[in-house]
Amino acid sequence: MAIRWGRLLPMVGAVLALLLMTSVADAEGDKGAKPSEFILLVQIALLILVGRGLGEIMQRIGQPSVIGELLGGLLLGPSLFGWVWPSAQSAIFPHSAEQKALIDGIAQFGILLLLLLTGMETDLKLVRKVGRAAVTISIAGIVVPFVCGFALGHVLPDSLLPHPEARLVASLFLGTALSISSVKIVAVVVREMNFMRRNVGQIIVATAIIDDTIGWIIIAMIFSLASRGTLDLASVAQALLGTLAFLAISFTIGRRLVFRLIRWANDHLASSAAVITVILLLMSVMAMITHLIGVHTVLGAFIAGVLVGESPILTRQIDERLRGLISSLFMPVFFGLAGLSADLTVLRDPNLLMLTGALVLIASIGKFGGAFVGGALGGLTRQESYALASGMNARGSTEVIIATIGLSMGVLSPNMFSMIVTMAILTTMAMPPMLRAALARLPLGEEEKDRLEREEYEQKGFVANLERLLLAVDESTNATFAAHLAGLLAGGRGLPITVLHVGAEAEAQQKKRAEDESHEAAVTEAARASAEAEPDRGGNVEVTTRARDKDIAETITEEARKGFDLLIVGVEAVIDGDGGFTQEIDDLSSGFTGPLAIALAKGPHLKQPTSTARKILVPVSGSTVSRRGAEVAIALARLSAQPLQIVYVSTTRDKGARRSSPSMSLAREEAILKDTAAAAARYDVEVRTRLRVNTAPEVAILQEIAAVSADLVVLGVDRIQGDELNFGSVAAAVLSKSKASVLLVSDGEVRPKT
Repeated sequence: MAIRWGRLLPMVGAVLALLLMTSVADAEGDKGAKPSEFILLVQIALLILVGRGLGEIMQRIGQPSVIGELLGGLLLGPSLFGWVWPSAQSAIFPHSAEQKALIDGIAQFGILLLLLLTGMETDLKLVRKVGRAAVTISIAGIVVPFVCGFALGHVLPDSLLPHPEARLVASLFLGTALSISSVKIVAVVVREMNFMRRNVGQIIVATAIIDDTIGWIIIAMIFSLASRGTLDLASVAQALLGTLAFLAISFTIGRRLVFRLIRWANDHLASSAAVITVILLLMSVMAMITHLIGVHTVLGAFIAGVLVGESPILTRQIDERLRGLISSLFMPVFFGLAGLSADLTVLRDPNLLMLTGALVLIASIGKFGGAFVGGALGGLTRQESYALASGMNARGSTEVIIATIGLSMGVLSPNMFSMIVTMAILTTMAMPPMLRAALARLPLGEEEKDRLEREEYEQKGFVANLERLLLAVDESTNATFAAHLAGLLAGGRGLPITVLHVGAEAEAQQKKRAEDESHEAAVTEAARASAEAEPDRGGNVEVTTRARDKDIAETITEEARKGFDLLIVGVEAVIDGDGGFTQEIDDLSSGFTGPLAIALAKGPHLKQPTSTARKILVPVSGSTVSRRGAEVAIALARLSAQPLQIVYVSTTRDKGARRSSPSMSLAREEAILKDTAAAAARYDVEVRTRLRVNTAPEVAILQEIAAVSADLVVLGVDRIQGDELNFGSVAAAVLSKSKASVLLVSDGEVRPKT
């Protein structure tokens, strides 16, 4: 529904007027009194209302919302509101230290949350993927503008420095402010333009990530220097070594610790906000650690965000809740307060206006030129280098945070702060149109086109969106086979797996997890092989072991609450004498409502359950469940040296509906086979296809198993409504009569009987 601005604006104006009059009256009545909570609430309400409102307008005209939040602070500060109605502005935003401390405390915590969010958006896999080009571009893009800013700091008049004798520190701050790009702004603009997955888009974002990371390390070092007032080499060396040790520990022990803490909170705490609480505590602790080693707290918050963002168990819901809290409250308050601290009326002074223009010019030329040269050195074309340089010139949030830190430390004067904020706004607003124009002229290469099609396919796919697996096993050979398949699925993307032992010797099996013959070892070994096949996507698989201590159905239900995307079942008895599922399978599946996979080892897998399937067969029919089975088969076939066998089978049992003549059109069937083969080709999986349309589906599948000597058939199945687990007659026939191992894959949805 369209927004009726004609009705909304008068309402907003009335609210603003009421807040203004009430707060002015309150302030005049409480002069000299203790800090007012009412004034604090008015400040927050105005910053959110004006900042978010202008942010909405900015987004509608193609600018980042942070620009609106900065402009909101400028409008409410001495630049406009204080110039038009100074008494009201000073009443709402008084200069008393006690009142300012309240809103400043929220803003300072907001800085940490913003850095946490920036870290969560940092994709280290992307940095590793683009590799040398991003590092070369980042170094060149930092060094050139840093040198320009550092040199500018040495020629600035003393009147712009609060402490001219500490010019070195001010020059370092200025050089850093001119050289660092805002990864948040860059990522938002590139994402909004649908260029995030383009090659040059990935390089732009990866370079901004490296820029930000180097920038916060530099700021941490400068903070250590500025807090001591002199260039004490011993202190700087201590801070540098402390930072390196902090980073080394964070990305080794810390990475595993963060993941385990988040998993523990998700699995054991009942509150829906438990994981967010743990994330905020992690951020606070790491920020305090960096403070204790003598560097700024922002580094700890940023690294905490990186580690949290890499946790494979971080659900989209938790991520969106945390992001919503930061975006709706802390961002408008912090950036609004930064705008309040800037006084653009000082630019009426021609000298300051000229200096500001020179600052913007030096910042833009230095960053653009450095990034362009870095792109050329990194092997990019001229068009790609131009697009890269256009994107890297956006500063926005990062420079404002840096300038705010410098202002709070007394390194930068208010006038210098205003100049830097102006530079950040102008360079950020110039970035989107320049980047759009540059990217619109970039051609799409064949290799890049194939990759984009693969990623588009994955976004809608089943396997690519799995985040956490649950494996239910007993002590049987079939359990080892299921563990092997689970490891193959998890290894390519580093998914965490919980191995739930449900057999008679569950506790004994749990204690064997470190032994070579354990199911956990089978998972780990298969995951390692899968990760080696995809070095740019694989990762270490975290394996958690649990043993059943309750009824099977109750145990599965309790585990399912922790959030699993797929339950893989591997137990000794799968089917009973009547061709249906055993009571144990019924109990295991009854407590899990999500996607379900049931493994049954046959043939060679009974002797060697951890051997990779050589010939995998997947029947397809064009249905959703058959496509899901095909996805799983493709994922498993990446390690096989043999082609994936794809057979089209008819879903109808009506003989009259089958074709009586081979000459009749087979366009639909061939199109389905072609689509499945194209999906496999995206992962470099070789395929063989066959049509079987005039045969009952179960007969066609069994004939194809024998014809190609398959040793694993992956079958997508529908879960049919009823008191017992039922996947239909086709699945029952394949389970009971197939000589090859079977993996049934269900999406968890229950279909009514037909």
